[in-house]
Amino acid sequence: EIGKRAVFERKNYFYPDLPKVYQTTQLELPIVGPGHIEIETESGKRNVRIHHAHLEEDAGKSLHEDFHGMSGIDLNRAGTPLIEIVSEPDIRTSKEASEYARKVHAIITTLGICDGNMAEGSMRCDCNVSVRPKGSDTLGTRTELKNINSFRFIERAIDTEVARQIDLIEDGGKVVQETRLYDPDRNETRSMRSKEDANDYRYFPCPDLLPVVVDEAYIEAIRQQLPELPDARKARFIKQYSLSDYDAGVLSANRAQADYYEQVVQISDDAKLSVNWVMGELSKLLNQDDVDIINCPVTAAQLGGLLLRIKDNTISGNIAKQIFELMWTEGGTVDEIIEAKGLKQVTDTGEIERIIDDVIASADTQVEQYKAAPVDKRGKMIGFFMGQVMKATGGKANPGAVNGLLKKKLDALCD
Repeated sequence: EIGKRAVFERKNYFYPDLPKVYQTTQLELPIVGPGHIEIETESGKRNVRIHHAHLEEDAGKSLHEDFHGMSGIDLNRAGTPLIEIVSEPDIRTSKEASEYARKVHAIITTLGICDGNMAEGSMRCDCNVSVRPKGSDTLGTRTELKNINSFRFIERAIDTEVARQIDLIEDGGKVVQETRLYDPDRNETRSMRSKEDANDYRYFPCPDLLPVVVDEAYIEAIRQQLPELPDARKARFIKQYSLSDYDAGVLSANRAQADYYEQVVQISDDAKLSVNWVMGELSKLLNQDDVDIINCPVTAAQLGGLLLRIKDNTISGNIAKQIFELMWTEGGTVDEIIEAKGLKQVTDTGEIERIIDDVIASADTQVEQYKAAPVDKRGKMIGFFMGQVMKATGGKANPGAVNGLLKKKLDALCD
């Protein structure tokens, strides 16, 4: 639900990260009302209800390391605008919390309202954690873990806090409502300050800011401009390209990656080969060099061209991997690299047969072993001869042609 009338208020509290002693925010009439986000859980799809999303200004950042027992305050982000999305207590495990955060991340980055860089604080999570005895319907006292900045840390922080609360209760103690800090180096949570309730903040309407009023026509105009959202794109990828649920989900979660994939498919006209390369070799090098796909040194046009040369048998799959790495480090098109490096695949069956004959003639022991082996075991033994032929051709022989000719010639020796 979209709030037709949103009002700004002042949230009053004294803490070093808020030097003006109040925060401009929204409480009673936020810009976004109730809704839900669908997530995948171990028991299937489930909705996590959204209570609301409100606009507010950011506070500063408390720094607790490298100050020799003291804390520092970084005010660089104080006063910058942010959106806070508040969920209902529908999440039951740390994995569900991480999945929910990933889904939010996919939506906001697809919309282009945030770059989603959690390491730099563009998106961060406050995790409210409580435990209850099995079978009980009453939620326990909650603690809030502030500013967690990675999906992995979300899971680790929640699991650590759950264990701490259970140990505390089983030892006869009580959980206190408070704000806590998660320390990933020690994998522990530490108390920061007591957690206030809403009435402790003495909210009142901000006298400097007018209400924001929007009408249905404006909302509909914005709706028409929205890009294809992750769930819709995932469903289309499965239907249009026959992708697996997993592959479609990974690709659609990142708008830039999904756009890249579709550009590759348009050039290669092969959805399966394209997804194998985007999810395989491309992702491997992106992760290895810690590069975002937006800054990928190999363009979608370059990769699409590479896949066309695999399909028309100009190069083999192994040679393609060598060319891809050259594209990554040195640039250039597939045809330029093939020409410069002499990497065109050997498809001349006459030349391949000559090399096969030489390999067989120099491998008497392996030939005798092949002839003595049961028919159903011979397939695995071709690997040795295959390797020798590929070595002799510098990996440029067509693997399919080599395999077929090898089997024909070796089987003929067995007759």
